[in-house]
Amino acid sequence: MSEEPTIPSSRGAVDLSALSSHRLQATDATAPEAGATWTMELDEAAFQQFVGLSQRVPAIVSLGSPRVPASTELDASLRKLVDARGGKFVLGLVDAEARPQIAQAFQAQQIPLVVALVNGQPVPLFQGPAGEEQIEQVFGQLEQLAAQQGLGGTVPPFAGAPAEPALPPLHQKAVDAIEEGDYAAAEAAYMQALNEKPNDHEAQVGLYQVRLLSRTQNLDLNQARAEAASNPDDLNAQLNVADLDIVGGHVEDAFSRLVSLVARLADEERERVRRRLVELYAVIGTNDPRVAASRQKLARVLF
Repeated sequence: MSEEPTIPSSRGAVDLSALSSHRLQATDATAPEAGATWTMELDEAAFQQFVGLSQRVPAIVSLGSPRVPASTELDASLRKLVDARGGKFVLGLVDAEARPQIAQAFQAQQIPLVVALVNGQPVPLFQGPAGEEQIEQVFGQLEQLAAQQGLGGTVPPFAGAPAEPALPPLHQKAVDAIEEGDYAAAEAAYMQALNEKPNDHEAQVGLYQVRLLSRTQNLDLNQARAEAASNPDDLNAQLNVADLDIVGGHVEDAFSRLVSLVARLADEERERVRRRLVELYAVIGTNDPRVAASRQKLARVLF
């Protein structure tokens, strides 16, 4: 059995909000070499060594899942902003489902969850999605905290960034549109890809992901939950909460809500919810055990 990763107790962790009124003076960082990265994927074996780096620079740990859109978006932003600092921070990406021991070490109850380690001590950063502007603000506070703790300078990159295979042109067009927040253009690109190649599975899943992002971009979680709780027969309200649960990593809650809806609806409304479930199954991944379990429950309800 592999050794369980350990981190110091989170009791006494530093609250970054206390630093919000103080700002470090900006300094010009040396531009990182092209292809260099200070981001790595963490398993149990690499975790302890990664924690050791927190004695030199802030070591940021992002716990998420490649099947959760909010996680992949957040990790992409973190990677970009950490690597741009040229070694002032390091970033470790953890698949919380594949590496449950690391998730347990941080007592992760929800993903995505981002925690920094400064001199081995955990500093909570984010729980749930975060935009680049918010990340930059928190990174500024984290840099000040590091200076207070006697950390400074940089560390060498882990490696050159591996070359990624080029995407098909329409897929790349969709990805570029997503990065710009233009979900309508991304959907159009994926639709065009499917028109040209109807069995393009990646385009189909991409289309479902974009639609999910588009549906949830202006929703407020607390308001959506309140509306769904007070209006159990409001189909749109229930669908909104299910979408937000998927984005926030509460996959089983979303599936359970929708299967329960299918059980008590009929005709067009029932079919609408079933189609939404099929889309969300594809977003999470058909090989995911949570999808398989929900499919079985859905089949019992339908047949």
